[in-house]
Amino acid sequence: MAYNLTKKVPYSFEEGLKKTKAALADEGFGVISEIDLKEKFKEKLDVDFREYRILGACNPKLAYQAIEKENNIGVLLPCNVLVQQHDNGEVEISAVNPMETMSGVNNPELATLAEEVTQKLQKAFDSV
Repeated sequence: MAYNLTKKVPYSFEEGLKKTKAALADEGFGVISEIDLKEKFKEKLDVDFREYRILGACNPKLAYQAIEKENNIGVLLPCNVLVQQHDNGEVEISAVNPMETMSGVNNPELATLAEEVTQKLQKAFDSV
């Protein structure tokens, strides 16, 4: 099983970012953090880098259910969603695969929940 879900999209970086956020919202995920690595690499390392944005996506209902089943699951939250533009101009969206992430937790109660989160992320990706 792959550690991430991924899809190339036929949009500019900004359009892909906007559509990804909207698709996540449609599936109940809010973006609670946003890290612009292009900006940070320039600021901290004086390196010019391509567009590379990491979104911290959280579905509060599902996050609450996960924490109720596993106290320390917060170390794996929120779901990271990446929007990046490759050097060849292609824009790609990727997300952590909750099924893969949760498999290391060794709590069978999380399997159904991880499957639900994965399905919602996949549905969001399919609509971008």
